[in-house]
Amino acid sequence: MRVFAGVAELERAVGTHLGHSEWHTVDQDQIDAFAAATGDNQWIHVDPAKAAEGPFGSTVAHGFLTLSLLPILTWQVYKIEGVKMIVNYGADKLRFPSPVPVGSRVRAGVELSSVTPIALGHQVALRVTIERDGGEKPACVVDMLAVVMA
Repeated sequence: MRVFAGVAELERAVGTHLGHSEWHTVDQDQIDAFAAATGDNQWIHVDPAKAAEGPFGSTVAHGFLTLSLLPILTWQVYKIEGVKMIVNYGADKLRFPSPVPVGSRVRAGVELSSVTPIALGHQVALRVTIERDGGEKPACVVDMLAVVMA
């Protein structure tokens, strides 16, 4: 965990890789819970028997499930002290280059792209890459934006 003592210290880290999260295993219970929450019950996610005959040989996590792991993964990588709050502002670019088969271990690598003053505080841009243990390509690459209010 990289800890920053405020926004000024964070600004000095722009352009650096902040680190990696711990590994997280994506299991069928998590996939099923995400399907129930979103209504995305496509067989490739929730039908292990049919998915075994499909293109990936097993069920796979929804792309948006992989994306939704960002809070649990990125908050293991860095922390900004001395601020009132940090809110999600969105994403500029999002890609899912490879699937996450059930039972996969994933982790997030975080790069700090920019820290820009705005009316509410500072906009922080991060490039987050979720990789799968043993995977050749990332499972998710996203340019995330957050607003830090000091």
